[in-house]
Amino acid sequence: MRLNKIGNKRALYSRLLVSITLCVSLTFLVSTIIYYNYYIGVEKKQAFRSDLGNLTQTSREVVNMTDAAQSLSFQIYRNTTISKIVFYDKPDIYDVTAAMSELGNYLSSMPYIESIYVYNPKSGQLYIASSHGQNGVFTEQELVDKPILDILNHYQDYKAFTPIPRVYSNGAQENDQVRAYTFLCLDAIGWDRAINSAVIVNISAPWINKEITSPVDAKSATFILADQGAFLSGNSLEQQELSPEEAGWIEQRIKGRDAGYFLDSFGGVNSLISYTAPDDLDWQYVRITPYDIITKQTNNIRNATLLIAALILVAGIGLSWIMSRRLYLPIDKIVSEMNILETEKRDSMFMIRQNTMRDLILGLKPLQSIQQVENLRQLGIHFTFNDDYRLILLRIDNYKEFREARSSYLLASKFAIMNIASEICGQTYRVETVDMNDDGILVLLNIIDPVEYTDTGLIEALLRQIQQACSDYLKISLTLTYSHIDRNALHLHQLYKQVREASNHRLFYGHGCIINARDICALESSTYHYPTDKEKKLADALMSGKLEEAAEQFSSIIRETEAYPFQTVQLAVSRLSVTVREVMNAVHKRNRLQHDGSTGLPCLDSIETVAELEDAFSALFTTMREQLAEKKNSKQHDLVCQINLKINENYMKPNLSLNQIADELDMSPIYISRLYKQQTLNSIVDVILEVRMREVCALLENTDLPVTTIAERCGFTSSSYLHRMFKRSFGTTPTDYRRSKNVGLSN
Repeated sequence: MRLNKIGNKRALYSRLLVSITLCVSLTFLVSTIIYYNYYIGVEKKQAFRSDLGNLTQTSREVVNMTDAAQSLSFQIYRNTTISKIVFYDKPDIYDVTAAMSELGNYLSSMPYIESIYVYNPKSGQLYIASSHGQNGVFTEQELVDKPILDILNHYQDYKAFTPIPRVYSNGAQENDQVRAYTFLCLDAIGWDRAINSAVIVNISAPWINKEITSPVDAKSATFILADQGAFLSGNSLEQQELSPEEAGWIEQRIKGRDAGYFLDSFGGVNSLISYTAPDDLDWQYVRITPYDIITKQTNNIRNATLLIAALILVAGIGLSWIMSRRLYLPIDKIVSEMNILETEKRDSMFMIRQNTMRDLILGLKPLQSIQQVENLRQLGIHFTFNDDYRLILLRIDNYKEFREARSSYLLASKFAIMNIASEICGQTYRVETVDMNDDGILVLLNIIDPVEYTDTGLIEALLRQIQQACSDYLKISLTLTYSHIDRNALHLHQLYKQVREASNHRLFYGHGCIINARDICALESSTYHYPTDKEKKLADALMSGKLEEAAEQFSSIIRETEAYPFQTVQLAVSRLSVTVREVMNAVHKRNRLQHDGSTGLPCLDSIETVAELEDAFSALFTTMREQLAEKKNSKQHDLVCQINLKINENYMKPNLSLNQIADELDMSPIYISRLYKQQTLNSIVDVILEVRMREVCALLENTDLPVTTIAERCGFTSSSYLHRMFKRSFGTTPTDYRRSKNVGLSN
């Protein structure tokens, strides 16, 4: 019985290992086939992109040379020295010599020009400036380049300022065959449309086509499909002989179509045929590469992989039979432990995915290998960075208040925002969302619909739906910023930085705005000049206490930076902060205010809108004004106390008066009189009289001094003046006042 169990286990393990080995081998085989087809497609695309870039560069070279030839022809026509051989029937030898010298100067200054012809039909002569071959003045009969005469005679068959690729003889002893692009500039104004004059510029074809060779292999060939349907060799500019099949696919699949590639036979060889879209000259460039050259390396990899799969299969089967006799591990325990690990992994999968995506976005672990892609797929991240994608940054408005109000539900709220964004965008895109651990949530979209390339209204409509849904269901306001479309995984971190930088323009656009990062990136070309004149007005306004004007100047400086990158805003705010700090320090020092060294300047990182920034600085200006007002009130109170002290100390002096007090304080009498009246509601003169009367009453009550002596001690100039003032103040005379007080004491 025990032997049967052991045999069953061995058979179980044998079947298990054989099955695993077969699965691995088959998987390896299937993946090899898939990767082979994938890499073949990738190599075709890479070859096409390389060819397209190379051919497009050549196309631009030809178009640029067309512009240069046109500009040169116009310059020659406008050159007064050369115009004499263009328009005069019989120019003299001096004019001819000067004109040829000018043509030679043009030729020597532009090395890509093979030769310049000036043709005057009236004189029957061609004036030639050439670096090789014929150079000078020749009649039509003497000219070696006969084909140019045929072109001039049939100039109506050619488009104006369109290069004419041709091969001609220049009369040189060696290498007299010249490959060039010929540009015509002629004057054919008249009823018979005959040529009155012409300037022919021959630009060297090797110079233009120096980048036309294929980087894939020397066996590749490049051809030009000209505007008239001629199929020319890119190197020799000679017309190619085509079979009916080749002429057919050129006409049906290449001519007049956008850039692309396909496989077909050329010269009896299966080839990759890459072609460009028609350029400004209506030319197309075609690169033909034998297909076996492109797939050679991939075929080697495929064969090696198949061999490895076969070896693994054979070795695995043999090893499984050997190991099955020794493996007696408790499978139930292994399965149980695996279930536990799977549960833990599933519980932490969300955080693992978030951390992995966040590391990719922040550039901590850039995506550089296929293994990393496989790891992402294992985590359930199916976003493909080698396809077109764009980024959307959702920033929560008023995040500081939001975090304080929902501290216990912060993660749940962010998760709800991510779900809303995924649900709305998932109908059109392949979506991944990442919490950036701040006020931002990043949404990555794989572009599926090609309409997305031209219709920016589609993405903005989706963003408005996200905003509306978050506002309706979560009561959360969002600012959204979207990037341009990219397809390079290595650009992910840089693209995120651009979106993050662009989102800072919420400062000007306000909460709930939608920002196109490309529009903000375009601001980098603008040059900012700091308005020092407004800064000076701001400082002067602060120093003079005109805080409304200071706030207005501050707002003007900040709002001018809206049309510039956010770094400009930061620098402007930093400089303004320094200026305000210096002015406030100066104001505190001048007014002897208590100052702890901190100005309370706001930090731009904590500000979300320009209105908040203006309010923060306005509050700072208001605080400074309140401090100054408080200081001013304190000074006024001290001045009133000082005046009262002088009155109490000098009331017995007859010359004590408003003017005498003002002179001692070195201040204006009018100012101290008005200030004293505002603070005490009494005039200084009345207070002086009141103090004197109070002292007179005390002396009358407590002494037997005569009224004359009392008047003298209390600062009155005479006893009669005392009687008059006492009578007006108390309604009785000093004597009667003393008598009434004494009677009261005796009773």
